[in-house]
Amino acid sequence: MPAPHNLLNEAQRRAVEAPGGPLMILAGPGSGKTRVIAHRIAYLVEAQHVPPWRIMAVTFTNKAAREMRERVEGLLGASASELMMGTFHAICAHILRRDGEPIGLSRDFAIYDTDDQMTLVRGIESELDIDPKRFPPRAVLSAISQAKNEQRGPDQFQRQADSYYEEVISRVYLKYEAALRRAGAVDFDDLLGRTLELFDGFPEVADRYAERYLHVLVDEFQDTNLVQFRLARVLAGRHRNLTVVGDPDQSIYSWRAADIRNILNFEQDFPDATVVLLEQNYRSTGHILRAAHAVIERAEDRPEKRLWTENPDGSRVIEFEADFSEEEGLFIASEVNRLVRGGQVKPAGIAVMYRTNAQSRAIEEAFLARGVRYRIVGGTRFYDRAEVRDLIAYLRLIHNEYDTVAFRRVVNVPTRGIGEKTAGDVVAAAAELGISPIAAAHRAARGDDESSAVPRLAQRSRQALAVFLELMDAVTRERESLSVAALLDRVLARIRYKEYLEKHDNDHAETRWENVQELRAVAAQYEEVEREASLAAFLEEVALVSDIDDPGAEQPDAVTLITLHAAKGLEYPVVFIAGMEEGLLPHFRAIEAMPDRTQMEEERRICYVGMTRAKERLYLTRARRRFMYGSVRAHPASRFLADIPEEDVTTPNGEARRGDTMSPRGLRAAAAARREVEMAAQPSFSPGDRVRHSTFGVGVVVACVATPGDQQVTVAFPDQGVKKLLQSFARLEPLSRE
Repeated sequence: MPAPHNLLNEAQRRAVEAPGGPLMILAGPGSGKTRVIAHRIAYLVEAQHVPPWRIMAVTFTNKAAREMRERVEGLLGASASELMMGTFHAICAHILRRDGEPIGLSRDFAIYDTDDQMTLVRGIESELDIDPKRFPPRAVLSAISQAKNEQRGPDQFQRQADSYYEEVISRVYLKYEAALRRAGAVDFDDLLGRTLELFDGFPEVADRYAERYLHVLVDEFQDTNLVQFRLARVLAGRHRNLTVVGDPDQSIYSWRAADIRNILNFEQDFPDATVVLLEQNYRSTGHILRAAHAVIERAEDRPEKRLWTENPDGSRVIEFEADFSEEEGLFIASEVNRLVRGGQVKPAGIAVMYRTNAQSRAIEEAFLARGVRYRIVGGTRFYDRAEVRDLIAYLRLIHNEYDTVAFRRVVNVPTRGIGEKTAGDVVAAAAELGISPIAAAHRAARGDDESSAVPRLAQRSRQALAVFLELMDAVTRERESLSVAALLDRVLARIRYKEYLEKHDNDHAETRWENVQELRAVAAQYEEVEREASLAAFLEEVALVSDIDDPGAEQPDAVTLITLHAAKGLEYPVVFIAGMEEGLLPHFRAIEAMPDRTQMEEERRICYVGMTRAKERLYLTRARRRFMYGSVRAHPASRFLADIPEEDVTTPNGEARRGDTMSPRGLRAAAAARREVEMAAQPSFSPGDRVRHSTFGVGVVVACVATPGDQQVTVAFPDQGVKKLLQSFARLEPLSRE
């Protein structure tokens, strides 16, 4: 075996060199599972002489796929490029583009993301006169997604609907599927479900893929849903060399239809499976590891395993109990400043984790008060920004003129005088006539069509449509001869997009244009590294990219604020878990579901995942009271805290754990904390205030936002326009209101 494999420990080596057949690797957090998968692939190629093109490795994010490929390239060199490696969605998209025609999919199908799906559902609800307040589009989409993951099509869903709510959703579901088919599009659930439909309906296609891949490896197996499990079984069905890697203790995505039974029942489904446990942890200190194990060992229905480490015990886990959430936030901010100023860690090495997004409010306000730089994971993703979506929609429509969502997005961008009603009428005509929106627009623009389905438009609207169609026809003719970046340049030039941004959003035009340039750079870079750099391949790459792949997400000099769900797979030297309270962690829904323990067990796993993100220091904080759902509520300490042994935990002052009574000292501290936060967050000006600037003259305040140690004031000046100013520099003088 090559020298690099000598870096493996005994259990890792057993996993790497395991014989063929079903193999389950139970890998605890920080146990080196990525290394094991990479080395197993290298072992199969070098020692077992398996051609790389006959190996499929499935990951759950594009980032994980890239990291895996880099590791394998380090072991195998150029031959690693022959591997089939990617997410379930990316691999299924590849299969459907090659072989999807028997189930009615052209090779040019579009992939609709969440924003596209929401647009579709909103339009359908409007068409059916469904109140979006009673049936929120996001909730409707969630129900449709769940049905697809359960392999229930719209007809079956309608037959099984047993309530008015489900009956309404079934009507939306039917039209939603019809709209996807008309647009030649699929959503993310379809990528999986329609691949399974292809395999079930055309066994010869399934057999061809099952024969091709001698070995199939699936990472994060505890996160697979029913459809993904069935796909893995089909792909590995011929040779039965299925390797799954995962950890039932880290199964926290049931709300995404992940089914923990896939990993718990693996040995029942494959009685001859080899099982290898990776229990040595390389990430965390002894105290952190023992505390985390004490929480997870009380979980039910888990394979017996216990993580251990050769790392030193390090610092004890610190518990902090505040009287109010504001005090909790200020404690975290103070500790962050103390650690950073003491040179113990850089801001980027610190993460604050929480169960719900709403918890970040008190933490953010405290960080503003104490001048702590931070970034929130889960802000507006690069590919969700309006200017990026505009240009991607243009490229999608150039590629597929049946893409109704793309058509409706760009037909009036930049503004051409084509209203939403006109666009909707054109799309409706296209659906009725069975033609593309572009073809329907051509017929409407001519104004002499005999079909009653084609809308009769005013002269101005016909002229505006004609201008748009001239643009689309011109750039579509050029798509085969131009690279993606060059095609994007051509679109930008023809629609004069930079001028459009400057005219309609001058305050943010520079930032938005930077995003446009970033998209162009992404396209150019894609052409440099991909062998198949077609427009179709680029659009597929963009559609499949996850939020962790956001090119604008890197902010190396800031503390990370992140939900516990989003933190899975990450690690930080210092971790704060805020809100260790009954009702937050565990969440109140899990408490209400008792005595059914399913949700409570997942809450325990969520806590465990958060604790095992920490490498050197772990803080568990809570507040006795916090403002939630419109009122101040008292919260007992989380039941998970009681599981942690006394010898592994301490308080900031090295004191014993505090009880559940509020002390006078605590009341004073809480009041002081609230005052500090309120002062920091209280704007100096209110909208409507008149102010004077030494250069711009008198203006009216439009908005005022607190920033660390400052105020950002937006002021409208009669002669100078709207300006955003920092009060520390602008020194605005308040004037009396007129």
